[in-house]
Formats: sequence, C-alpha cells, structure tokens
Amino acid sequence: MLLKLIACGVCYTDLNLLRGHYAFARFPVVPGHEVSGVVEAVGDGVGFPAVGTAVGAQFLYDSCGHCDYCVRGEQILCPAKRITGIVTDGGYAEYGIFKAGFVTPLPNGLDPIAAAPLMCAGITAYNGLRHAGITPESRVAVIGAGGIGALAIQYAAAMGSRVAVIERSRRSEKAALALGAERYIASAEGDPAVALKDWDGGANIILNAAPTTAAAAATVGGLAPDGTLVLCGYDGENLSLPSQPMVLNRLHAMANPSGSPHDLRDTLHFSTLHNILPEVTRISLDQAQHALDRMAAGTVHGRQVIVF
Repeated sequence: MLLKLIACGVCYTDLNLLRGHYAFARFPVVPGHEVSGVVEAVGDGVGFPAVGTAVGAQFLYDSCGHCDYCVRGEQILCPAKRITGIVTDGGYAEYGIFKAGFVTPLPNGLDPIAAAPLMCAGITAYNGLRHAGITPESRVAVIGAGGIGALAIQYAAAMGSRVAVIERSRRSEKAALALGAERYIASAEGDPAVALKDWDGGANIILNAAPTTAAAAATVGGLAPDGTLVLCGYDGENLSLPSQPMVLNRLHAMANPSGSPHDLRDTLHFSTLHNILPEVTRISLDQAQHALDRMAAGTVHGRQVIVF
C-alpha cells in the first residue's frame, strides 16, 4: 500500500546505518523506520487498512509468512525478515510503499506526530519489559533516559513497578524523576552495580537503553537473584558477563529486537491508555542530516521527528 507520510522519527539506528554498522543493509536506501502516515492507495486484494486510515509502520518491514516464527505471530524472529529503512526504503520521504500486514492503525486520539517514535523506541521498550517478565512488584533499572529509556521509565511506572535510572552524569536527573523514577544513579560518581544492590537487594530487571554494551555489563552485579538484563541498546563490543554470579544467582541475559505487528498494536494501545508519548522536536526533511549530526555529538534532547 502507498502511504502519504505524516511524520518519521530520527532514530539512533539511522545514524548507525550511515556509519556502516549493518552488513545486511541495502544501498542506496531511504532511511527511517518510525513512520506514521495515511493510506493513500492499496494494491489488488488489500482490504485492510482502508484508504484514509491513519497508520504506523515499524522497524519490521515484512517477513516470509510461512516459517514457524511467522505462523505463531513472531515475525520479528523470521530468518528472512526485512528491516524498514535498512533493507527496504523507509520514512525519510513524503510517500512510501509498505506491506499491509505490517502497518498498524493508530488508535483514535493518538497524535500521529508524537506517536511516530513509538514505532521503534516505543515497541522496543514496551516489548523488552514484557519479555523480561515485568510485574507490579518489579524493581526496574533503566540505563539511559533518551529515546528508548524515557519511554521505558514511563511504561514501567505505568505497570506499577518501581523504577531507577542510571546515567553517567546528573544532567537528566530532574527529567527522569518527573517521568516516574524513584531513584537516580550517576555512574560517574560510583559503581552503579553497588548502588543498585543498595536498592532493596537489587533490580529484578535492568533494561539497557544506552547505545553502549559496556554500560549494560557494568550493572550486572546490581541484579537481584533471578534478575534479567535486557539488551535494547548496544554497540560493536561483545557482552561479557561473570559466569559464577550468573550461575549462583540464576541471572538471565536477553536481547530484544523491536517486535512483531501484534506487539506494536499492544504498544500503541497501552501508550494511548496511559497517555505515554515521547517528547519530540519537529523538524523538516532537509534538517534530517543536521539532526543526525547532533545525535552523533550527543547534543540531542528528546526525540527529533521529521514532519511532512
């Protein structure tokens, strides 16, 4: 189907694409996978979503449709999946072609511009917490309060969990506490794992939303027994974990690659129900490169969204 785009979020993944971090990328390619738009036209045999429907298109462009993962609704795990804006053309354009089965109608009342980052940052945070087994009794530590992290803080708090935030400096403390965190840990001031252990015995879930693997590894000692480290943000370094504490405390480590269409539907519903949206700065398409440069320099606050 043809979408007339409303907005597209600028994601750290777009920056990594330009840096050549994805060997499977196709070039040339139109970046962008945090897409909101309106269905302009549909192909033969497509009856849903109808023309005129406001929809979101996500990180997952499509999948094979017949492997074991696809038939059980876990298309994000399909070995033949294609990624929007990396393998296929994405949302840095006024119009785009997307697969009907992989776009999701936006709930009534959801701002399509502010909601654009939910198509990647939102689903990644929400699904990461869900697959880690979050409960209302969980203590959740979020590393990084940027795009994914800010949403993870709000989702965890809305689920009834207690939340701690780990950042290098105190710069984001006020904002993190306003989002629902009860504790803020500045890793530059001391060992974050020790600080987490002082938090009623440690975190049940640590979700790494920072674009560095080392930040995640530094916190593993702060997990409570049976706790889970969730890798959403990472870089080129391998994750190294201490074997004995992992075994003796039955600790878990997992990663979360966005989600499948049903996960996006759940994310959008939960976000609408709890009025959870990212802080966004609207930019034009010709400002996209400048936005990526600022992201690389670490001077971006909130989420930048291209508006058409």
